Amino acid sequence: MYHRIVAAKLRGAFADINAGNWQSMVDTLAPDFTYVFYGEHALSGERHTVEAMSLWWQRVFRLIPDAGFEPLEIIISGGPWKTKVATRVRIGGPLPDGTRYDNVMTQFMYLKWGRITEIHTLEDTVVLQRALDSIAASGNAEAHAEPITDAYARSVRQG
Repeated sequence: MYHRIVAAKLRGAFADINAGNWQSMVDTLAPDFTYVFYGEHALSGERHTVEAMSLWWQRVFRLIPDAGFEPLEIIISGGPWKTKVATRVRIGGPLPDGTRYDNVMTQFMYLKWGRITEIHTLEDTVVLQRALDSIAASGNAEAHAEPITDAYARSVRQG
């Protein structure tokens, strides 16, 4: 029963993100969390602060404003004190050149008492880099910007 509840909450979180409400995902982060998006591109990096996560989500939707996330598979193990989750999610959205971004990401998450303590995200970086190159070629230089990390978030705050 617990695993069904967690799966339903995750599907709900993706539905919220698709509706433009990424804040609901940020609100589920534990006070002490790690979010890693593997690769070397504008969406990669490691974050540990709500401020950095918020800036990251804002960037995602500036780069691909109509991004959609479709959970294909959710695998859950463990109890509420240490829940392990693996997801496979299709990501897509129109690109400025008229083509479509279509990729699949996998995520490994750890939850403790309903709060996310770790997320590790990996998607096909070649497909992602092509999309970011297309976005940059359309005039959005942020597609080639440095990754958003905690240090980046501090530098933005300090102006």
